[in-house]
Order: sequence, then structure tokens, then C-alpha cells
Amino acid sequence: MRRAVCPGSFDPVTHGHLDVIGRAAGLFDEVVVAVGVNPSKRSRLFSADERLDMLRQACSTWDNVRVSAFTGLLTDFCRAEGIAAIVKGLRAVSDFDYELQMAQMNASLTDVETVFMPTSPEWSFLASSLVKEIAQFGGDVSGLVPDFVHEALVRRFEESDTAE
Repeated sequence: MRRAVCPGSFDPVTHGHLDVIGRAAGLFDEVVVAVGVNPSKRSRLFSADERLDMLRQACSTWDNVRVSAFTGLLTDFCRAEGIAAIVKGLRAVSDFDYELQMAQMNASLTDVETVFMPTSPEWSFLASSLVKEIAQFGGDVSGLVPDFVHEALVRRFEESDTAE
């Protein structure tokens, strides 16, 4: 079985993420969407459980995609799960510079290959950090994320407004 992982923080999941996940699902027998959980990172908008739930809902249309959390090294997760490939979406040359270095480091740790997938042009500008910033200031991000993620963003920022 050809198994791949699409790792990330997914805070929140966007249509850009789902584009890469869906295309990977067409290339591999199984795709594991792996949410990195780092307890020391306090700057997340959504908890690990919230991100996992959103991803499960967003990926429910693909029978060969499952969502899982991981801590520690991605290469250790890949080894434990029998994963042979890491799929990384690339938006721009700047992504490539960083991801190439990471791919080479991962290759030095294990025999997992990294597959670079160019983002579809319609999502090449999209980043979770931008989505959060726009949503925080009341901008419309409804076309950039699934509807239920948009609703969660609106609720989260309404909560923070009422808490102030």
C-alpha cells in the first residue's frame, strides 16, 4: 500500500490545504493528514482537538484519507505508521527554500521521501496566518475556508471581542 502524510498545523484548515490533500488522495492509496501537536506552542487559535475535528469534517469526502495527531518528529510518526512519502504543498519559491532544507533533513533521519506539490494557482496566495488576521479584523474569508471553518472563525473572534 502506498501511504503518504500531509503534515501541518492546520490552524485553520483552508481550501489550499484541501486542494493538496485531495490531489495527494488521487496519487496514494492512503493519505494521513497529520496535525502537529506541540504543547509548548501557545499561539494557536484553535486547540488540537478543534483542528482535528475540522479536518475530519473537511476530509470526509475522501475514503482514503484519515486524520491523526502527532507529537515529536514527523519522521518518527512516518516510521511508526508505515508511511513512505511526505507531501508538501508549495506556494512560492520561498516555500521551496524552506521545504527543501526540511526534506533533506528528514531524508538524513529516515528513508521517507518528500513529494513537492505546487499549489493550484487559485490558492497560491493562501496561508492560515493570513486567514486568521483577516478574520480577526472582520474581513470576509468565507471563500477561503470551508463553511464550518468560517463559522468557527467568526465565533472565535466574536468571543474574543466580548472578552475584552
